[in-house]
Amino acid sequence: MNQTGVRDGVPPRAATSSGASESWEFVIPTIVPRHGKALRHWCHPLGVPPANGGRFGHTVGDVTGIAAEPELFRRAVATLKSVQTRPELELTEVRPPQRLAPWAYALTAEVTGPNDELSTGRLVLLHDPDGNEAWAGVFRLVAYVRVELDAELAADPLLPEVGWSWLAEALEVSGASFIALGGTVTQTSSARFGDISGPARTDDLELRASWTARDAELAAHGVAFFDLMATAVGLPPVGVTLFGQRAGS
Repeated sequence: MNQTGVRDGVPPRAATSSGASESWEFVIPTIVPRHGKALRHWCHPLGVPPANGGRFGHTVGDVTGIAAEPELFRRAVATLKSVQTRPELELTEVRPPQRLAPWAYALTAEVTGPNDELSTGRLVLLHDPDGNEAWAGVFRLVAYVRVELDAELAADPLLPEVGWSWLAEALEVSGASFIALGGTVTQTSSARFGDISGPARTDDLELRASWTARDAELAAHGVAFFDLMATAVGLPPVGVTLFGQRAGS
């Protein structure tokens, strides 16, 4: 397995909210134990346990095996799905990555800010009932957020630090119980030339992060992720109205 979760040269795939196929290799940060040996874990899409020793292929047993989902995993997913999100957020459940843990759940999120900046993201829950040395626990949350930037914010030399602070503060404020937080913040710029539609220049920020939840109560982790999405596009806290913005607009 390489740094992006790809094994034998084949990246796991997942559907985006638009229905297009997109590689999970852009979502999953490196998770390697301290001794440097990568751990290989498998999971079947939609939470069904892997059949045939983790090899590819589907049988009737794969489908009926969903009843064998660990109770702890069921509870973790239920608490994550119980979060009441703000109305601007659009959520979609998608196929989780297939090679990172015995059990997984995933969703995508999309939100547009008051100045029409678009933020898209994915949140993946990984569960290994036997524990994972690299995670130092049995639950690992993996987050990916991409947000469009205006020119002024894109010019800020401290932008990566600011982007990371959005996540760190969201986790702290939510009260999520976690350890081993790590990740990267990447700023990208694209310029268009010649006969091509679209703005002459676009700037984006991409945040990839993962952390270990201490228990199966994941509502606060979901709140933190959704707050991160909102902060990235400049949405005010719930109940606060921006100057020049009428209530209900």
